[in-house]
Amino acid sequence: MTVPVTWPSESARAASREESRFRITRPLAPARNARVIALDPAAEAVARRVARGPWAKARFYTVAGAAGDAAAPLLELHGRPAALADILTGTDVVVILASEDTGRAQAAAIGRECGARAITTAGVVLGDGFEADGAMAALRPYARVLLLSADESDVFELLTALRV
Repeated sequence: MTVPVTWPSESARAASREESRFRITRPLAPARNARVIALDPAAEAVARRVARGPWAKARFYTVAGAAGDAAAPLLELHGRPAALADILTGTDVVVILASEDTGRAQAAAIGRECGARAITTAGVVLGDGFEADGAMAALRPYARVLLLSADESDVFELLTALRV
């Protein structure tokens, strides 16, 4: 009679003492500095809700001033003005939120500056999309991730996936 040979499963081998030396025991580090910039009032409302999440060093901003003005200053969500150059210094990832086309000029300006600094840029266009075709087109050349979404929870999921 032949005794069947059984081999341990992949899970059993991975859980073995000899394989444990290959495990990463430290948690993955979050992105050093993430910036989320809302380009219009509806996107700002989403940013305010998402900002309450468990983010490491993320900071949230909105565009102040006249709609469509590429030179319009940015404001931290609590109202303090901030220059784009200062915001981007030491930043790893920028997520731009838009729900309409009024922020098209700002999206292009932010995207160009992020591209020049080799900062990963992601864009989230909230709503049905056609209201923000211009903003989406302005982000397309610069954004590594461009998400068209009707669900604001996708912003939370994107930030989580980016380890913000």
